[in-house]
Amino acid sequence: MSEELKVSTMEQFMVEGKQPEILFWVGSAGSYDDRAKKITKAFVKILNKAKVDFAVLGTEESNTGDVAKRAGNEFLFQMQAMMNIEVLNAYDVKRIVTCDPHSFNTIKNEYPSLGGNYEVIHHTQFIKELIDSGRLTLEGETYKGKRITFHDPCYLGRANDVFDAPREVLKNTNATLVEMKRHKRTALCCGAGGAQMFKEPEKGDKDVNVLRTEDALETNPNIIATGCPYCNTMMTDGIKAKEKEGSITVMDVAELIANS
Repeated sequence: MSEELKVSTMEQFMVEGKQPEILFWVGSAGSYDDRAKKITKAFVKILNKAKVDFAVLGTEESNTGDVAKRAGNEFLFQMQAMMNIEVLNAYDVKRIVTCDPHSFNTIKNEYPSLGGNYEVIHHTQFIKELIDSGRLTLEGETYKGKRITFHDPCYLGRANDVFDAPREVLKNTNATLVEMKRHKRTALCCGAGGAQMFKEPEKGDKDVNVLRTEDALETNPNIIATGCPYCNTMMTDGIKAKEKEGSITVMDVAELIANS
């Protein structure tokens, strides 16, 4: 990436006696997975462009504990959560934005009972906020004439009722938005949720990510958009299984907006 991305840590803000507008929770995928790092960079590019005063925890950020909890290890989850809550509370964090619906769901719904109370927003909601308030303007020609279908991440959509924000953001690209048969409330999981990402699938006649990819292919899209790093991996694998990498790309909403 040619332009320099500006990222400050909470520690730097603390030293200067300042509070950022938002804390950007990067999440494990966004920190370590090569594909998901591109989503992180795209979102930072958007934040820089909109002149948002934001900070990350950097090395002080630990896994939210979501995977441990979904896999049934409640003890490990609570240990990881408590460590994070201590750090967040020490910095007096109020608003958290993340690109990962799993982190979003966990910090928003599981942390309050352990003493972590924050306003938690998904990056698609925050991008919508930036566009609505006029802080972010798009040229909107990049994807004109393209067909985009949006795959609802489970922990964003059905679990937290966030259906409209990503779609409204995508409309700003001037692409044609096409819906899959199963979408919003009836959307099908990509197969990664509930710690399934890290194990082999159970017996059956088809991997669920391939089934979900078939749903997407029926809309005849140029791009499958999603708002979750895990969905991105699963849908990309599905496209490879269908040998469609040449004609269809899987992109995060943040990447589509950053390119616009």
